[in-house]
Amino acid sequence: MTEPVRLGGRDLVVGARYRSGAYELTEEAIVDFARQWDPQYFHVDVEAAQASPYGGVIASGIQTMAVMQRLTVQEVYTGWRVIAGRALREVEFLRPVRPGDALHVEMRVDAVEIDEERDRADVTTVSELMAGDRVVLRSVTAVVVHA
Repeated sequence: MTEPVRLGGRDLVVGARYRSGAYELTEEAIVDFARQWDPQYFHVDVEAAQASPYGGVIASGIQTMAVMQRLTVQEVYTGWRVIAGRALREVEFLRPVRPGDALHVEMRVDAVEIDEERDRADVTTVSELMAGDRVVLRSVTAVVVHA
């Protein structure tokens, strides 16, 4: 790890790791979300999804990203004084999320770039959304933090 950068009364350290608590998606939550935002048969039709390559209903990738965002905000960003998201890069959907999966985020701070003129920093993180010990989603995110 490198020396801490003091921002908003908090120390941000390249290499620092965070782990969120768990969030479980139910079949009902998966289907309800997908009906509104991603109505593909393997998200919304329980019977048809049984015959799909997935063998059952799976969460939309968009819903999976939303869960990752919620956990990250609740567990990490609330202490950072985040003022904006700058980029979401290298998003990889590695495995389907199924009803009953207990999801959590594991995040690492990869870079902190200070902009002293604006009293801000760009913070780059690498995050993995996990279902148990399986990575289901990986992304690189850049956020702006106010000092």
